Amino acid sequence: MTTQSPRYSREFLQAMPKADLHLHLDGSLRPEGLIEMAKRSNIELPSYTVDGLYELVFKESYNNLGEYLNGFQYTCAVLRDMENLEQASYELAVDNLAEGVNYIEVRFAPQLMMDPAHGIDFDTVMHTTNRGLARAKAEYNNSSAVKNGDKPPFDYGIINCAMRMFGKKGFSPYYTQLFQMLRDHEPKQVIKTAAMEMIRASVRLRDEEGLPIVGLDIAGQEMGYPAHDFKEVYEYAHQNFLLKTVHAGEAYGAESIFEALTQCYADRLGHGYSLFSPEMIQDPAITDKTDYARRLASFIADRRIAIEVCITSNLQTNPAIGDVKNHNFKHMYANRLATVICTDNRLVSRTTVTQEYELALSSVDVPLKRLKDMVAYGFKKNFFHGDYVAKRSYAKQVLEYFDRIAAEHNLTDGEK
Repeated sequence: MTTQSPRYSREFLQAMPKADLHLHLDGSLRPEGLIEMAKRSNIELPSYTVDGLYELVFKESYNNLGEYLNGFQYTCAVLRDMENLEQASYELAVDNLAEGVNYIEVRFAPQLMMDPAHGIDFDTVMHTTNRGLARAKAEYNNSSAVKNGDKPPFDYGIINCAMRMFGKKGFSPYYTQLFQMLRDHEPKQVIKTAAMEMIRASVRLRDEEGLPIVGLDIAGQEMGYPAHDFKEVYEYAHQNFLLKTVHAGEAYGAESIFEALTQCYADRLGHGYSLFSPEMIQDPAITDKTDYARRLASFIADRRIAIEVCITSNLQTNPAIGDVKNHNFKHMYANRLATVICTDNRLVSRTTVTQEYELALSSVDVPLKRLKDMVAYGFKKNFFHGDYVAKRSYAKQVLEYFDRIAAEHNLTDGEK
């Protein structure tokens, strides 16, 4: 799903520096890699050809969110093999580098990959993922182009996701075992226990072993599993200087976005689509839905809370949107929100960061100065694992590179 930007060539959009801050590891495997890994690990797939997988599983369009999520059963299954997990992490970084993405924040739910009976614990999953990403980073940053200062270096962070919901069996060996151990607990209490275990382990690995775990997210079904259920988990992250993003406003009304900000201390918002769809508000206490959405949008813009925008994913999981020109990105742009263009799932949505920029820029006419601002948000609003001074220096280096690429493509402010 690609639409040409009226102002900018694909060559420029691919060459300019970019960041992807909403990038699910288990939704972003290479299709060829998935096939190779499945054969190696004896995981059954519906097809063992790329065309077959595209036809049966990873489609261009989906009927609903359930169909969209169907493919994760295969990707998660192969990623419980640590050789596969390291390969997928490495290939994800390499694929981003191939299209000019200099910084990524890879997110996934480590507990979906854990298999305690086979010795695959939290620490093993995290070190394996980091090893693949670090290998790609070292290879690229040791290249002559980076060492000579011709290109900015590559960097990354890892965001760990707690799951909003999971069942008593089948989601992963870890979750199945946890339900068995806590069989006299209410299901929601088991889910919260898993989330708290995950965040404590994340802080420990960051502090004691230096892993670049930079943030907390909560993923999964939004409806019926509100963010405030996980307030204590987010408080623990907040108190330990771990940054926070929340899947909010993807499939539920703007009140879920408000809750993410006030109950979970969100530093960024994942999707945030419903912010400009007041008809999605369901809270009966909100009588003037349009005014509520307007006030909330102004609050988010004023606070410079970034929204991780995933256009293709939204069009696929919410077919009612129809065309990209109906997407709420145009309202985000008009209201001066800090938006970061992201992929969500490179495989499941069959997209790249470059394609997402093409979609965004086909729906809104963005002059070069505002485009540079959008690129800058990816480096200024990221959860960089170094300190603030290092983060500023890195962002400055990247934005100077943006100016150089723009000049090479004869682009100036105000030029069509």
